[in-house]
Amino acid sequence: MPGMLPANEPQLASALSERLRHLGVRVTPQRLFVLEALAVRSGHLTAEEIMRWTARRSPAINLATVYRTLDRLVSLGLVTQTDLGGGAATFELVGDSPHHHLVCERCGIVTEVDDSLVAALRAQVLDRYGFRAQSRHMAIFGTCRACLEREHAVR
Repeated sequence: MPGMLPANEPQLASALSERLRHLGVRVTPQRLFVLEALAVRSGHLTAEEIMRWTARRSPAINLATVYRTLDRLVSLGLVTQTDLGGGAATFELVGDSPHHHLVCERCGIVTEVDDSLVAALRAQVLDRYGFRAQSRHMAIFGTCRACLEREHAVR
């Protein structure tokens, strides 16, 4: 039946509903489906991937609705949007521990980096420029250790 959650997810729906209510936001099926997709799949998803997940539960939801819902959830701070270099923005449910990403431009591997590393950068930006940076979800592009080691081995 469309809109039904798997048996192990009713608590998740309740928790996500509570997060929305806590922010003073109306709980809608669209918002819950998008949040659930991000929570259940637990990773960086494109809007199209979220759409495919939600469409299996509610065929009436379309891609425009998913994008509008994601925009709203990002503005509320419940979801982050990041460009990990794959040609499409990815979205992730905001967790208890903020993190950022190192993206290898050669092999595509994505490594999570704890926010404490970026916190030092934010402090320096504030000290030097008087600018309070809001680095909610950042991606740094470069070359991973394994690719660097392969490159050095070839030389």
